[in-house]
Amino acid sequence: MTIIRRGTMAAAAMALGLTLAACGGSLTDDDAGGSDSGTIKLGMLTPMTGSSAAIGPYMKHGAQLAVDQINSAGGVNGRKLSLTVEDEACDPKTAAAGAAKLVSAGVDISVGGYCSSATLPTLSIFDKAHIPMIIPAANSADLLAEQRNNVFLINGTGIQQAEAAAKFIKAKGSKRVALIDDNTSYSTDITKRTDTQLSLLNVKVADHQSVTAGESDYSGAVNAVMDSKADFVYWTGYYQEGGLIIKQLRAAGYRGHIMVADGSVDGKLINIAGRKNAQGVFATMTQTPQTIPDGQLWIAKYKAKFGSAPGPYSTQSYDAVRVAAEAVKQAGSTDGQKLTQALERIDGFKIFSGPLKFSIEHTLKVGGFDILVVKDDDFVLNK
Repeated sequence: MTIIRRGTMAAAAMALGLTLAACGGSLTDDDAGGSDSGTIKLGMLTPMTGSSAAIGPYMKHGAQLAVDQINSAGGVNGRKLSLTVEDEACDPKTAAAGAAKLVSAGVDISVGGYCSSATLPTLSIFDKAHIPMIIPAANSADLLAEQRNNVFLINGTGIQQAEAAAKFIKAKGSKRVALIDDNTSYSTDITKRTDTQLSLLNVKVADHQSVTAGESDYSGAVNAVMDSKADFVYWTGYYQEGGLIIKQLRAAGYRGHIMVADGSVDGKLINIAGRKNAQGVFATMTQTPQTIPDGQLWIAKYKAKFGSAPGPYSTQSYDAVRVAAEAVKQAGSTDGQKLTQALERIDGFKIFSGPLKFSIEHTLKVGGFDILVVKDDDFVLNK
């Protein structure tokens, strides 16, 4: 995971230009396609390398399961679906290059996007190519700031996550909260919004630390938290650093509540933190296969196909493909403008988080965040 800076965006743009030159492609308006026949080509960017690489297979497999099920049922308007996956590595430069590859491959719809900081530079790439984006995981409000008409989020937003976090922290009777982020778009967005929500609830934020992703020693942040006398710590970054921070907090003698944001909801956080240290750690998270109604049936189908259990964002990726298929069905075409209009018209289509209808900002109108808790070796619904 790479921290996004001004120079990073410039580098991503340069990398994009080089990639396109190498493959003989371009991103001009002349490339706008879309048809009513042939294969419906879906493209996915997900972390296959880097510190969040564990998430990539979950998203890829969830999407592929939907593709295979739809194709087995006859496809969409008689057309079959295909899925092409490229690495985003939670890195803006890698993601931009991956998006360029997907555009050159002629994908009709993007159904990927995990790290918000990596997804941000891909918005303009897909927009220029008139390719709608149905984003299953990335959820920073920064993704909405440019008001691009082709961008749709089917995960709860940072706004909704912050509201859920603050409400839960208040309900636990916290008096002093420490917020820790990793300086990425996704993490800082949640932290700032949680700070605001806690203030509205008259809960004191006793400390706010920003750390650098990829390091192994977070003693500076840990010592600051200990000095602040915080009784609740909310980490809003990803599982690699989150596991280390939990481990180091417990080693320093911290006995208060700890909660992590959705980017840390993975079994690897438990392994990194240590099983004993992770017990009772809370998480703000949208639906997972283990927490959805009748989820065991879906889990069984996933296991039967891939030989392993599904993880975070497998269901959201599954739904992204289904939403894409529904848009093609309603539009009768893969033309980007027609697909965007079809997505805006969807009303009541059933996905795991509930009946789908997009808001004017192209976010979920319904469906929010649950509170999970670590029990033994997994995150389960907090009851």
